[in-house]
Amino acid sequence: MDFIEKIFRNNKKRAVETRPDQNNSTFSTESLELSLELNMDRVKQTFGNSNDIITQTINLNGADSIQIGFIYINGLVNPSSIQALLTENLKVDLSEFPLNALRNSMSTLGQVREIPDFETLNQAILSGLTVILLNGWGQGLAANTQGGEHRSVEEPTTQSVVRGPREGFTEQISTNAALVRRKIKDPDLWMESMTIGRKSKTEVAIMYMNGIVNDKLVQEARIRLGRIDIDAIFESGNVEELIQDETYSPFPTLYNTERPDVVAAGLMEGRIAILVDGTPFVLMAPALFTQFYQSAEDYYQRADFATLLRFLRYACFFISLLAPSLYIAITTFHQELLPSSLLISLAAQREGIPFPAFIEAAVMEVTFEILREAGVRLPKTVGQAVSIVGALVIGQAAVEAGLVSPAMVIIVAITAISNFVIPSFNMGITIRILRFLLMLVAASFGLFGVTVGLIAIVIHLSSLRSFGIPYMSPMAPFILADQKDTIFRLPLWALSTRPRLISQKNNIRENNASSNRPENRS
Repeated sequence: MDFIEKIFRNNKKRAVETRPDQNNSTFSTESLELSLELNMDRVKQTFGNSNDIITQTINLNGADSIQIGFIYINGLVNPSSIQALLTENLKVDLSEFPLNALRNSMSTLGQVREIPDFETLNQAILSGLTVILLNGWGQGLAANTQGGEHRSVEEPTTQSVVRGPREGFTEQISTNAALVRRKIKDPDLWMESMTIGRKSKTEVAIMYMNGIVNDKLVQEARIRLGRIDIDAIFESGNVEELIQDETYSPFPTLYNTERPDVVAAGLMEGRIAILVDGTPFVLMAPALFTQFYQSAEDYYQRADFATLLRFLRYACFFISLLAPSLYIAITTFHQELLPSSLLISLAAQREGIPFPAFIEAAVMEVTFEILREAGVRLPKTVGQAVSIVGALVIGQAAVEAGLVSPAMVIIVAITAISNFVIPSFNMGITIRILRFLLMLVAASFGLFGVTVGLIAIVIHLSSLRSFGIPYMSPMAPFILADQKDTIFRLPLWALSTRPRLISQKNNIRENNASSNRPENRS
């Protein structure tokens, strides 16, 4: 059964045109005036005589009748391109067909666009282009002079690896697209661009591998992005929240990354990537539960090492989710499950503690969350020191004051450390939310409440979809052929097929996978 059909059935009658006001603008669509002075004054008035709107007028070839004007925004253009435009590319004879002569002279700067009206003019200069107007002509040209200050390619900060590429995405969508194309040098890597945001005019692009991706997946991405009708988009998180499958679910149904190699690998599996200008985080869909526990480093080292690390991550997932709630349930309702020596030790530690185990755990968890958030907001020079010293001082002082037991401090510490093992920050937040809910049911109903809570989580996970794909795939529904890269990671020569539910065509990665086996080499 094609699971994608369910999510697409209700969208057959919808189209991208369901966003009727998306391209509406406060800019005028009137044609340009013949007078250069009137056009320049009109632009200044539209932008409120802003200081960063640079307008220049010069006479060419010493002829007063041929005046040319330049309009651009300071900070959005490359100064060297402006200099080249003014000095080298305009030393042409404009006595006949001046627009064609200017267009030919500016060909060294890249694509030259025609400017027929004020709306096109305003959008061009807001995009970092330089608009050139001629006196006596009701049409202009826009030269590609985009530039300005931007961050260079650096190592990712949220998804660092010991072995693997050190380059990460930047805030420039063109740079991000180029980083992916360096990984996949194939003409089947297609990219579709659109503009979202009535005021911000943010460029958003869909990138996918033609011939591998499911066409319905691309169409669904077009529809969801086309429905967005909002004033501004500033980060990929805005897009994620507007196109995600489930609003009231703590689990993320879109995957975000700042690593080009992760995006390239996802594209080769049949996923789509959504790039947003102004952010180094790229979205990928569909996102599966197992994907959030995989790291790029898994594919850059031996399969047995990667498998061991994946087991460790899943173990840390259960520790981070269940450790406090199990401690509360056992010490409150099920003391008979503990060995006598351990029970006596815990009872001695809790002697004199004025609070029940739930309040004790909740206070320590909330305190640690405060320290974690403070460590993020504090300056980098003092943030880490404050977090470490704060945790040690508060934990030691709380134990000595008799507010919490030493065993509770150990439980909270191992829980927090286990949460940091999870590669995805979004999934880590999800576990932190569910941890408090399980602590509450553990304090109310003991292990029975924890069991019911886990069953509810599993049922909820099984009901989720990410762009039509079951969230728990390939475990639910169980697909034996796709188990080679879920909890386990088999050697690369064994990963001969793509995930069946993600890529519905061209599923073969290696035409002769057996020839890649080391024992079959001569």
